[in-house]
Amino acid sequence: MKLSGRGLRCVRGGREVFSGLDVMAEAGRAVAVTGPNGAGKTSLLRLLAGLLAMAGGSVSLEGGDPELTLPEQAHYLGHRDALKPALSVSENLSFWREFLGGAARSSAADTALATVGLDHVAHLPAAYLSAGQRRRLSIARLLAVKRPVWLLDEPTSALDVSGQSAFAAIMTEHLKGGGIILAATHTPLGIAVQDLRIGGAA
Repeated sequence: MKLSGRGLRCVRGGREVFSGLDVMAEAGRAVAVTGPNGAGKTSLLRLLAGLLAMAGGSVSLEGGDPELTLPEQAHYLGHRDALKPALSVSENLSFWREFLGGAARSSAADTALATVGLDHVAHLPAAYLSAGQRRRLSIARLLAVKRPVWLLDEPTSALDVSGQSAFAAIMTEHLKGGGIILAATHTPLGIAVQDLRIGGAA
């Protein structure tokens, strides 16, 4: 499997964020998207996730499901943790599993919560979670519904050292299974990466 973007151009609010950008990520590989603030790291991920319209260029996913678009085969993990505070931890994850078309069985969600260390608070409303726990719950979404491409925007934000280590192990397993990761980040991810720098020096 290979994700390719050729000559990508992004315009937001009438301003050209980037143009002529080439992106390539192969199965089993992680790409760290780096660069100064405002260079377009988040915009690139949102464009690949289908949340922004391309102003130019093309994107393809070779070896993916030909019946599905790239966004339908990708997880997008943004800056904000998309959680409903009044719902419990398990209810939040169940919502996302159903919304994203995951299996109806609850075992996948239970396993995902255990993997991120939240199984002991599964019954609590999400409003009671710390920032780090909220991020862990968002990460659990990546595990509850299997998709080959992970588009991650500052994925380790709010995670403590143990959380970062656990997430590195999760990413490693995803890559071992032939997955692809593109992550916008200012800090090391704890895994081997190829660097894609956008913009000039910080």
